[in-house]
Order: sequence, then C-alpha cells, then structure tokens
Amino acid sequence: MAWALAVVAVLAAIGAIRMARIWFRYHGDMVVACPESQRPAGVSLDARHAALTPPGKAAALRLSACTRWPERAGCGQECLSQIAASPEDCLVRNILAKWYAGKVCASCGQPFGEIQWTVRKPALLSADKVTVDWSQVRAESLHEVLDAALPVCFACHMAHTLIREHPELAVERPQEWQPGSNRPKSKA
Repeated sequence: MAWALAVVAVLAAIGAIRMARIWFRYHGDMVVACPESQRPAGVSLDARHAALTPPGKAAALRLSACTRWPERAGCGQECLSQIAASPEDCLVRNILAKWYAGKVCASCGQPFGEIQWTVRKPALLSADKVTVDWSQVRAESLHEVLDAALPVCFACHMAHTLIREHPELAVERPQEWQPGSNRPKSKA
C-alpha cells in the first residue's frame, strides 16, 4: 500500500512540474506576425488552458487576447502555429532580454547584467528623449520602438522620471561624475 501511495505522489509531482513548465512557457505578452495582415500583433495565450492539456499531447493553445480584437475576434487563430514553433522567440520579455544583452545604459554607461523583470526593470529612451517603462510600449509596435530607442537602466529611468514629473524636487548639481563611473572626477 505504501508503494502505491509513493507512485501516486511521484506521478502527481511529475504532472505538477509539467503543468508549471507549460504555464511558464506560454504565460506573458507575445508578439506574432498576423497571418491576415502580415503586421505585428500583440497576443496573450490562455496559459492555464495550455497547462491543463492531458499528458502525452501537445499543449492545447488558444488566444485569450489579441490587439486586433474585437474587430477580428472571429479569426482562425492561425498565428498559434508561430507560437507553437517557437514560444520563446514570441515572448516580449525574451525579445527585450535579447535586445538589452551586451548593451550599456545610454545615460550612465553601466552595462546591463541579467534583467530583473520584477524589480529594477530597465527602460527605454525614446526617439523624443523621454524615458519610458517598456510596459508602456504596445506589443505590436515593440520591434519598431526598439529600432529607434536606446536602453536606460532602472536608476537613470527613475531619475529622469523624477526630474520630468517633479522638477521642484530635483536639485541640479555641478557635473562632478564621469559618465559610467562611480568615482568623482579629479578636481586638480
């Protein structure tokens, strides 16, 4: 009897791990090329539905949101084949991680390490020289915005935002710091 409980526990653990992996693979905003318009579209999948797919079958994918809805809500969801073929390449967070890789902050010159998506998220310096949080960028225009933007670290984004939104709280000090350095300039 004890071995039967152990087998059930192991099978339940394997099932839970499988469900979690599928959920994380398909959870989050994605960018696909709409088969109808050949233009980028922002989509979200029903990750819970995919995670509940019976074992031994490919994850059952269906959209939960699309930037072309409600006008095109009745589409055949042919874009799902792009996600099934390469879910990692469609996820916005992965697209951004690749974009930030190897870059330095346009304001302070600090290199970007591993991106912390839940805290200290980096931002973008738009073509009009305003820093914006990447979550303010619509998924369907992500590639277009990234082509014209520069990367900005979290600290510089917060400083720029404070100065822009509350200039009365900001104090301008003489330029004593070298860009990209934590040490003051020599005053000799």
